[in-house]
Amino acid sequence: MIDAHPAMAPDSTTSASPATALVAEVLAAWNARDAARLAALAAPDFEGTDTAEAGVARGPEGFRRQAEAYLTAFPDLHLTFDEVIADGDRVAIHWTSRGTHRGPFLHIPPTGRALHGHGVTLLVVEDGRIRRSDRVWDVAGFLRAVGLLPDLPTESTTVSR
Repeated sequence: MIDAHPAMAPDSTTSASPATALVAEVLAAWNARDAARLAALAAPDFEGTDTAEAGVARGPEGFRRQAEAYLTAFPDLHLTFDEVIADGDRVAIHWTSRGTHRGPFLHIPPTGRALHGHGVTLLVVEDGRIRRSDRVWDVAGFLRAVGLLPDLPTESTTVSR
C-alpha cells in the first residue's frame, strides 16, 4: 500500500502507517533543532548518505553528527515536508528548507545569507526506527546562493551544430 501525504505540517498527527508516523517525528525533531532526538530515531545499525558528504554516517551517533553539522551551520533551519510517500517500510520525502548560513558548512565560512533549498530523502524503516537514509539535495544551488558558483543562465540557449 502506498500512502501519500502532501505538505506534512510539523504538528501533523495524520499518519496511515508506522513509517509515516516516524516521518512526522523526524520533521518535529529537525524543526526543534534537536540532534539527540533525531539520533534516538535511528536504528543501532543506521547507515546514512548525504549528497554533500563523502562517507556514510553509521549508527545513531553518525546521524546525530550529520544533524549537528546542519544545525550548527543553519541555527534557524526550518524544514517543510512537501510530500511524503510511504510504501511499507520505505518512505520518500520531498522537502524544502530555509535557514541563514551562520556557521561553517562544507568548509565554507558563514556568509550570513538567508537560503532556501530543496531535496529528497529516502528512508528504510525497521522496527519503528530509521535503518537507512539517503539524502539528495541541491548542493549546486547552495554553492550559487553563497556566491561560489555562477548563476545559471535565465534565457534558453541554442546550441549550433
